[in-house]
Amino acid sequence: MSRLEAKKPSLCKSEPLTSERVRATLLVLKGIVASCYGPSGRLKQLHNGLGGSVCTTSQSSALLANLSVTHPILKILTTSVQNHVSCFSDCGLFTAILCCNLIENVQRLDLTPTTLIKLNKHLLNLCTSYLQSEVCGCRIPVDFSSTQILLCLVRSVLTSKPACMLTRKEVDHISTLILRAFLLTIPENAGDHISLGSSIIVPLKGQRVVDSTVLPGILIELSEIRLMKILPVKKSDSLKVALFRVSLSGDLSDTGEGSVVVSYGVSLENAVLDQLLNLGRQLVSDHVDLVLCQKVIHPSLKQFLGVHRVLAIDRVGAALMEPLSKVTATVCSLLLCNRNGTAWDELKLTCQTALHVLQLTIKEPCVLLGGGCTETHLAAYIRHKTFSDPESILKGSGCTSTELQLITEAFCTALESLTGSLEHDGGEILTDMKYGHFWSVQADSPSDVNWPDLLTRCGCGLHNSREELSWSFLRTARHPFAPRPCLPHEAVGSANNLTLDCFTAKLSGLQVAVETANLILDLSYVIEDKN
Repeated sequence: MSRLEAKKPSLCKSEPLTSERVRATLLVLKGIVASCYGPSGRLKQLHNGLGGSVCTTSQSSALLANLSVTHPILKILTTSVQNHVSCFSDCGLFTAILCCNLIENVQRLDLTPTTLIKLNKHLLNLCTSYLQSEVCGCRIPVDFSSTQILLCLVRSVLTSKPACMLTRKEVDHISTLILRAFLLTIPENAGDHISLGSSIIVPLKGQRVVDSTVLPGILIELSEIRLMKILPVKKSDSLKVALFRVSLSGDLSDTGEGSVVVSYGVSLENAVLDQLLNLGRQLVSDHVDLVLCQKVIHPSLKQFLGVHRVLAIDRVGAALMEPLSKVTATVCSLLLCNRNGTAWDELKLTCQTALHVLQLTIKEPCVLLGGGCTETHLAAYIRHKTFSDPESILKGSGCTSTELQLITEAFCTALESLTGSLEHDGGEILTDMKYGHFWSVQADSPSDVNWPDLLTRCGCGLHNSREELSWSFLRTARHPFAPRPCLPHEAVGSANNLTLDCFTAKLSGLQVAVETANLILDLSYVIEDKN
C-alpha cells in the first residue's frame, strides 16, 4: 500500500504588492515587453531548456504564449493582455506596458486602493470620452474612397514588427498585397450589413518576399498531371463542385453507437463500394466537374470519376473546409513568401494582424495617430482638463483636489513613459507645446543647437520641425496646456507615410490596461494551494 502524504495548508499572503519579490517580478516583465516595443524593438528568443522549437519574436501574442509565468499577479496581467489580443490582434505590448506603468506609479502614492481605483476610473472615462468625441485631436476619420490612410495603417503594423526582416521596398509590396486581399473579401453588392469573406495565407518559404502575390479564390495543391486531365474539357469559366466532409474511403470503422447487421453471404466491402459507385454515377449525372473530400476517396471511386472527366481531390484537410464551404462568398489566397521559416512565421502573424485591423476599421472608420503622438497628446489633454476644471471630475467622488492631481500625474506619466519605450538607443524624448506630439532626438546630440535643426518630424509624421513650435523634455515639469487639434482633414489626406494605430484595438487596450491595474491594486490576499 502506497504511503499517503499529509495535505499541506494553503499559503496565504496579504498585501501582495508590498512584497519586494512581486515588485521585482513586475519590473522584469515590464522590461521584457517594453524592450520589444516599436519598430526598433529588440527581438526575444524563447525556447525550452529541454529542447523543442525556438521562437524569435517581438510580438505580444507569440511572446506571452511562449513565456512561462507562475506568480498569480503576473498571470492576471498576462491573461488580460492575451484575451485582448485574441479579440483585437493589435496593441498587446501597449496594453502590457501601460498596465505595468500604472501599477508602478500609483504604488509610490500614499493613497488608499479605493481612492486610486476610483480616480483611475474617472481618468479612464475622461480618456475614452475624448477619444470618441469629434473634437479629439489625435483621431483621423477614414475615407474609404482613398486607399492612402488604409495603406499607412497596414504599413505601420508591418514596420512595428522587426522580426519580419523586411526592407522598405518589401514593406510597400506586402502592404499593397494585404490591402488588396482585404478588398477582395468585401462583397461587390454590399448592403447595410456587410458579411466579409476570408483571406487564406499560403506558405512559400525560402522565396523572395517580392514574389508574394494575391489570387482570388482558394488555392489547392494539385499535381500538374492531374490538372492537365481536366483543362482540355473545361466547359466554362466556372466549375461545378461537390464538397464532402465525410470519408469516401468505404471504411466502416466508425459506426457510432449503432451496430451493422449483415445478411449471410453478403460482402460488406462490395456493398459499400456499390454505394460509392452509385454516388459517382449521380455526380456524373449532375455534371459535377470537381469533387473535393476532406478525408480519403476510395481508389475505385477516384478511377470511375476520372474516366468520366471528373477531377477528384481528397485529403483536403479541415483547415480549408470552412472557406471551401463558403466559396460562393468572397475568398482569396495570399501567397506569402519570406527568406526563412522564422521570418515567415513572424510575417504570417503580422499579416493576420493587419487583416484583422482592417476589418476593425470597417466597423469603426477612424484611426489614431501612432508613433507615440496619441499618448503624449492624451497626457497633455488630461493634465489640462484636471488643472482647469477639477470640479467636474471630482463631483460625487468623495476625493480631494490634491488626490486628483497626484493620480493625474501618475496616470499621465504612465502614458508618457510608455512612449519612452519607443526609444531603444538612448535618445531624448520631447513633446511640443502646441499639439502635444511625440518627438525624438538622437543620443549625444549637441545641446547648443536649435531644436528645429535636430528634429525632423513628430512620431506620427504629421508635423515637421519647421512649424512655429516650442519643445520641452518629456520628463520635465511644465505648465498644463490645451493641445490643439491636428491639421484639417484635407491636409491629413495629402500627408504621406503617416504612422497610424487601429482605433478600436488601442481604445480597448487602454481600457484593459487600466481595469487590470485596478484589479491588481485591489488585491488584498493571494491564496495558493501548494498540494
